[in-house]
Formats: sequence, structure tokens, C-alpha cells
Amino acid sequence: MRKLLFLISAAALLLSGCSWRHTQEVSSDFAGYCGEVMLYSSMQDRQLSAIKKGFEEKYPGITMNYCYGNSGKLFTRLNSEVQAGDIQADIIWTGNPLDYIKLKENRILSPYISPQAININPLLMDEHHYYVGGRIVSAVIAYNPRLLSEDQVPSCWAELLEPKWKGKIIMADPCSAGSSAYFMSALMNSPRYGENYFEKLRSNGCMLESGTNATHMSVAKGSYELCIGLDYVVQNLKDQGFPIDMKYPEKDSIFLCCPIGLVAGCPNERNARLLYDFILSKEGQEILVENNLRSIRDDVPQPDFSLDAILENGLKLDLKQLSRNENQSLLAFDRIFFIDYK
Repeated sequence: MRKLLFLISAAALLLSGCSWRHTQEVSSDFAGYCGEVMLYSSMQDRQLSAIKKGFEEKYPGITMNYCYGNSGKLFTRLNSEVQAGDIQADIIWTGNPLDYIKLKENRILSPYISPQAININPLLMDEHHYYVGGRIVSAVIAYNPRLLSEDQVPSCWAELLEPKWKGKIIMADPCSAGSSAYFMSALMNSPRYGENYFEKLRSNGCMLESGTNATHMSVAKGSYELCIGLDYVVQNLKDQGFPIDMKYPEKDSIFLCCPIGLVAGCPNERNARLLYDFILSKEGQEILVENNLRSIRDDVPQPDFSLDAILENGLKLDLKQLSRNENQSLLAFDRIFFIDYK
């Protein structure tokens, strides 16, 4: 059924007359592939370095460069390049799926059907193939195990509102961190949570940090007992010996498919398609899994992870509605955390 959906979608894209160009088959001899490719990503350096190593081993004639930072800075940089007519990025790969709806609307992305797409759940792909999920990350409740035992940690988002956590919680500012913006939009637009949830969270002393890494380090250093975090960032810090751990919420889990998109008018389009395909390939996804990320493919072994379970048990979201309401949600969040807070 998935293959049928893929073929129907591909045929529809061809018939629509869009400017998509079919990918060339990669020869078993990669000697003719040379030059460079630039990836903009909000992933951490550890994961990007691993992807770079794997890609350059497969295509030794191509140098993979990357620029990493929070989503806000990357999109500001990309928009400036587009306006100046001097695009440097070939691929953009950040956390918030809502950003890609706007990139598509503003014609900053170029449609592309990767030959790897047939192995990916259609729910993780844009219907017109302007972007596709490149990895899965989940929002978690991160904590410092030197300050709290696992059974003391809240088991759901609602428990963060309990008075005993007053002044002990931090989260990344949605204005700078795309993953936090998505988390905020998801809860803000849910009838179970809405503005009332964030009003209570702020009244409970929740503070903001400028970026994802800094938010997690505030917990690892003991400045705060809890944070609304990301599973792979927690695991990275654990691997480095920092005192931090996590708990997945028992209900209303929030996951991000972290899309990847080809930048329209990019300077290295052929190499960009090769990197795009490599990231989505089984080989590329296995590299991600080895570095604490979750794969979007069914054929990559992940013993403690089920994509179907996440799709089934996650908070039900309408991405188009979230995108339409995103500015309103950010304004409401700013009012709660900055203007109305006393």
C-alpha cells in the first residue's frame, strides 16, 4: 500500500507540470562526483559530524560542509541569503515541521522525490514533496538524577503544574528554538491545554532559556531540577557523563519528524540531492540511530522504539492548523511569559 501511495504521489507531481527534475541513478563508481555541499541544521555537532563522515566515505570527492545553530538563527540567515540573491545553503534540516510549511509557501524550497522516499511512511512526507521527515525526536521531561529519583519525576505535562515544582522548571524560548516552538504550538492549540496551561506553567515559576543546549545544561548543572527537553539531547549529555536523565510522558507525547528540504536555487543541487538521498537511506538512518536519534524508516532496527506506536499514541495534531495559528500562539505565549507576568 505504501508503494502504491508513493507511485500515485510521484505521478501526480509529474502531471502537475512543476519543475521537479528526476534524480540520476548513482553509479557504483563515485569518482565523477566532486565539489561540495552545504547543510544548515539545528542538530548537534556530534550527529552532524557522523553524517559528514559517512557521506564523505561514500562520496570521497565531495566535501560536506555544515552550519549548525538554533532554528531562529538559521532561518534568519537563509532568508537574508534569499533576499540578497546569494544562497549558500543547499539543504535545510531543522526541528519544527511548521517552519517548512512557510518555506514551501514562500518558494524557498524546491520539490524533490528521493528514490528513498518509497521506504518512508507517507505521513512524514509533504504531499507535494517539498520536504520529508529526516529523523524523529521526542519531547521529554528531563531531570537531574542527583536532585531527583525517577519516581519523583512528573509523568505527564499536567504534573509540571503542581506547586512542588514552583521555580524548578526551565524550557527553551520558542522564539529561538524550533523544537520548543513546536511543543508550545501543539499544547497551545490543544483543547486539553491551551493558553490556560501556559498561564499556570508561568505562575509556577517556569523560566526560559535562549537555546536547546543551554536549557538542558541548566538541568545538568543543577540550576533547575526539570526541563521540557528532547530525548536525543539528554542522551548525548548522558553519554558525556553529565548528570541528566529523562522520562517520556505517559500520555499526549509530542514528537517532531524534523524535516529536510532542498533549497530552491541552491549552488550545489546535484550534490545536495546525493546528500538528501544519503540522509534518508538505510545507511544514513543507521548512522543517526547510532548517535541517539530515531529513524523514520521501518527497516532500521530500533528495539526500544516503534514509529507506529508514536503515531498512534501522540497528541493528535493538525499541522496546517498549527501553522495558521503559529503567530497567534507565539503572541499569546509572549503575553503570558513577558507582558502579563508580574
